[in-house]
Amino acid sequence: MTAVSSVTSASGAGTVSTAVDNQMIASNFTTFLTLLTTQLKNQNPLDPLDTNQFTQQLVQFAQVEQQMKSNDQLATLVSLEQSAQATALLNYVGQTVVVDGSTAQLANGSAVWTINPSKPATANIVIRDARGATAFSGTYAVNPGNQQFTWDGRGNDGSIWPSGPYTMSISAVDANQQPVTVSTQVQGTVDSVDLTQTPPVLSINGQNFTIDKIKRIVRSG
Repeated sequence: MTAVSSVTSASGAGTVSTAVDNQMIASNFTTFLTLLTTQLKNQNPLDPLDTNQFTQQLVQFAQVEQQMKSNDQLATLVSLEQSAQATALLNYVGQTVVVDGSTAQLANGSAVWTINPSKPATANIVIRDARGATAFSGTYAVNPGNQQFTWDGRGNDGSIWPSGPYTMSISAVDANQQPVTVSTQVQGTVDSVDLTQTPPVLSINGQNFTIDKIKRIVRSG
């Protein structure tokens, strides 16, 4: 069973910084109240404190106090949102998903990619193992829209390649020999979630993906 990492340390640093800032503001506010009280006790009856200035100072420090409370509440909301996001991501562990990517697992004699050319083209497909060695290559006519490409694990010489991750690269051209973009997607199981990253990443087929790369969740079985 894979272990799931804890929350990011950057969040802890931000919490400490906020606490220090709040402490300084609170200290200044307390100092102001002390000075104000002393001033009221010792003011000259013949030349009392200007009422307008007194009111403005009170309003300003009241606004600071309210801002401190608002900051605390916002920090609480952010913490709750991060916890909710982490809980939601943990639900992906063990799920079979489809993501934008080019690395698929060869297992039980089959590795599957979903390719999607932007227009009709002739595509040169190369499949390499984790070391970069070419396991298979071929040229195919492809059309726009999602279509599956399944490799049976056999090399061009007929040899059987071992199970593991394999990466597909595609170079395609149209009838005028102009380059054509071909996107690839792969299916795999979410092995773990790393919550120390910002944003968190999911480990799929030995590679890391952010949540926005997930296109579909596939029912297992």
